[in-house]
Amino acid sequence: MTARQAPDNYTLADGPGPHPDRARRILAAHPEVRKQFEADRWSALWTVRVIGLQLGIAIALSVWDAPWWAILVAAYIVGAFANHALFVLIHDYTHNAVWKSSDANRAWGIVANIPIIFPSAIGFRNFHLLHHKFLGVPGLDADVPSQREARWVGNSAWRKTLWLAMFWAVQGILRPQQVKKAQAIIDGWVVLNAVAMIAAMAPLVWFWGWTPVAYLFASTLFSLGVHPVGARWIQEHYVFREGQETYSYYGPLNKVAFNMGYHNEHHDFPNVPWSRLPAVRATAPEFYDNLYHHKSWTGLLLKIIFDRSISPFRRIVRPVPDGMKAVVAGGAG
Repeated sequence: MTARQAPDNYTLADGPGPHPDRARRILAAHPEVRKQFEADRWSALWTVRVIGLQLGIAIALSVWDAPWWAILVAAYIVGAFANHALFVLIHDYTHNAVWKSSDANRAWGIVANIPIIFPSAIGFRNFHLLHHKFLGVPGLDADVPSQREARWVGNSAWRKTLWLAMFWAVQGILRPQQVKKAQAIIDGWVVLNAVAMIAAMAPLVWFWGWTPVAYLFASTLFSLGVHPVGARWIQEHYVFREGQETYSYYGPLNKVAFNMGYHNEHHDFPNVPWSRLPAVRATAPEFYDNLYHHKSWTGLLLKIIFDRSISPFRRIVRPVPDGMKAVVAGGAG
């Protein structure tokens, strides 16, 4: 891939993303990597454990009649990590990396969605698979900020802080409006996802009031926002070395984020479950050790906010494929 700086400050690529080619080269050099492709059913047990933790804390705060500040502190210190972990598990269900059946993965994704409150598991699945297929293509990859969004945020510290604080709305409401192809996917699973969230929250409110919902809501907002794990959303594809499109994080928070930091490894082999991503890197270090990577999500969060060279334009984008131009037309903001 070669790239040139665009007038609007995106970097324009004139070739495909790096991952399919690197995956082929890795498999040619290390065919044993195929051993990591098997689904990991232990993720279902981890799903139940994290849900139990979150519901337990939510109910305990209600029983304690916790003040609002205690709810926020608990959500920031514990809840954000837990709900981010559930996002990662939903991510593995999206790639059918837990069960062989797509329907089983969809159903368990909805289960993992419960403490997140927002019915997002199935919608995420639809948008995220497009992200892998059309990496960096505006109108098809919902991870790419629109020009309107990027211009508004710019390099202002306070606007970047607000942008991150509202990332739940950016990712869940604004960005999806740009992807017409995924908007058309409104099926029974989407409806079931929404109904399941209402059914899960109803008994919490009935028996314990609104405190549990407030805690879970704050946990989700922090997990997507101004929080160390919130930096993950910027870590993955914002350019920190010229010509490199995807970035991994190899710091200690991978232990509570189900190895979500191993993002180059994931894009190379999307069907490898979270538990085996470190093994991919260990098997083929010559393909990964020379890539720029992050060591601290906390440090990255501060850099994103205060470094004026960083804005949402710091992305590599590529043209819409000819066969998809009619689908994308009218979708970008």
